Amino acid sequence: MSILRGYSRLAPGKRRYSSAAAATAISSAEERKPLFDKILIANRGEIACRIMHTARKLGIKTVAAYLIGKAAVSESYLQSGKIIESGAQAVHPGYGFLSENATFADELADAGVTFIGPPGKMGSKSESKRIMIEAGVPVVPGYHGEQQDAGFLKEKAAEIGYPAVLGGGGKGMRIVRGADEFDMMLEASRREAMKSFGDQKYLETPRHVEVQIFADSLGNAVHLFERDCSVQRRHQKIIEEAPAPGLLPEIRRMLGEKAVQAAKAVGYVGAGTVEFIMDCNTQEFFFMEMNTRLQVEHPVTEMVTGTDLVGWQLEVAAGNRLPQLQDEIQCTGHAFEARIYAENTDTGFLPDTGRLVHLRAPAESPDVRVETGVRAGDTISVHYDPMIAKLVVRGSDRREALRVLRKALAEYEVVGVHTNLGFLRRLAASPDFAAGDVETGFIEKHPELFPTKQAVPADTVALAGLALLANTAAQQAVRVDSLSPWAATDSFCINTAGSQSAEITSSDHTYKVTISGNTVSVAKADGAVSTFEDVLPEWTPRENGGTLRVLLGGRLCSASVVFGQKDHSVSVFDQGTATTFHVPQPQYVEDEGAGPAGSVAAPMSCKIVQVLVEKGAVVEKGAPLVLLEAMKMEHVIRAPSAGTVTDVYYKVGELVDEGKSLVAFEAATTTE
Repeated sequence: MSILRGYSRLAPGKRRYSSAAAATAISSAEERKPLFDKILIANRGEIACRIMHTARKLGIKTVAAYLIGKAAVSESYLQSGKIIESGAQAVHPGYGFLSENATFADELADAGVTFIGPPGKMGSKSESKRIMIEAGVPVVPGYHGEQQDAGFLKEKAAEIGYPAVLGGGGKGMRIVRGADEFDMMLEASRREAMKSFGDQKYLETPRHVEVQIFADSLGNAVHLFERDCSVQRRHQKIIEEAPAPGLLPEIRRMLGEKAVQAAKAVGYVGAGTVEFIMDCNTQEFFFMEMNTRLQVEHPVTEMVTGTDLVGWQLEVAAGNRLPQLQDEIQCTGHAFEARIYAENTDTGFLPDTGRLVHLRAPAESPDVRVETGVRAGDTISVHYDPMIAKLVVRGSDRREALRVLRKALAEYEVVGVHTNLGFLRRLAASPDFAAGDVETGFIEKHPELFPTKQAVPADTVALAGLALLANTAAQQAVRVDSLSPWAATDSFCINTAGSQSAEITSSDHTYKVTISGNTVSVAKADGAVSTFEDVLPEWTPRENGGTLRVLLGGRLCSASVVFGQKDHSVSVFDQGTATTFHVPQPQYVEDEGAGPAGSVAAPMSCKIVQVLVEKGAVVEKGAPLVLLEAMKMEHVIRAPSAGTVTDVYYKVGELVDEGKSLVAFEAATTTE
């Protein structure tokens, strides 16, 4: 496994930061030290691409591929020794993996390699809580010490009162509502996190608010305002925003001041995040922990401050002063970050894996950034976090930023794995979210974000059926005279001589779409039928799908369509809604009328991909005979019984009409 798998361009936001600006900001009495010539990015995916973008902008070379081991994290990204042996001048850890490993930072220092992060002594979160208490920073009531004996912890939980929480940061977190379940929850927390982070009072309606801080080695420390990260699933963030909505001015000021106070109390150097938990009712806040690294959600801070925090990291690591001091930093507008994951929201947000058959992101602009490390054709594997991308937007205020977010989410298309895109669209449309009424239990308190499996609107079903039949017609067009209406490249005409139909399913509902003349009907399993008249669709094909424009029931639809070859699906993206239908796999047929007796016929118009048998072959029942492609999906035609192939009628690459014989087949005789 290499350190970096790919490179993605970072959207060009309106940023005031540059290396030249940093130089002019430093007084003439200070000599600005040169930045690094080359750095190793000890990470992968979107954060590696993000770091690479800034490094290249500043003329710093980056190591893009350095073999460190197999795909498993324990054999690759956690192998600190191999990274140190790379000979890099400096190492940027990104986030996760070794980013908060104090031992790794110390090992780099001993080897004469610059760690683009805080010194190793900053890596202990439990120690940081002790220092915060001594510095007068408010800390969540609870026990934060090193004593981790189960009986001792249970006593501390009784002292602070139930409900209490074990662990933190989403990993190994367990809410304990009474002494009778403490032991069980403690063991569960330890199994997940491999250690206990301590016990602390659990707030029933908390907000997760964090402050971005930065400090240099010259004694300067600043904050770049706060972010709200309250909307979470499985105790992990899903949407972040900056600044936090609805804070009283004095609370916002105090958060920044306390965060800087915390940074100075520990002698911090580099980028960090001071995390607070806030009571929604009183806006009283408490220190939770200090993340000694760049955060996943750092782009929202960049969007509202016009900074490049990776650039700041490089300056500070080189020994230079912060590019801006506190009175030079301003917060303008509002920004959101939505994390797009490969996960199934219908099964408790369980991660999904698989190949990204289709991936289309919204157009990037100064107000829309898409940070990703994957592209269409890549695979989301079991080895790493299933995040596909971060969608970052901004506007002049929260309402405008939310409008931009909704539009960008509507334009995002992913096919091949389950994603949380539909959930994010519903979340962004929630009136309570629009009002800024957020807390860490927001998702659990809004069951409407998880709609039941209802029937799909008839016009959406019609779009899927039309796309399937249009694609079939386009495949057939090459075999007919150029004057035929099927040969048109900008649209297809419905065959007035007969009718065509397609059967599709979605969310346990089955539909049959039938085209007859210029009429399209959608029949549901319960017998209900919806009819659309005067249908004149325009089909523009592209790889794995196309665009369908058609007037249905007075509504002009312009839908993007993607065919999934492996899962026999057709996904329709229409008005910000994505609906996936599955096409029942066709069965082989013995058709006495379509060809010689016992022949196996094509169940639909198709293209021959592979012929798997020869004339005279003796096969068993179910043996594969022909592999064909129809509607951008592949289907295996199998032997209906044991027997002998007496003839093969088509070759690879040839087109076959529905009902035509593919092979002649003679069933084996049975003896009593």
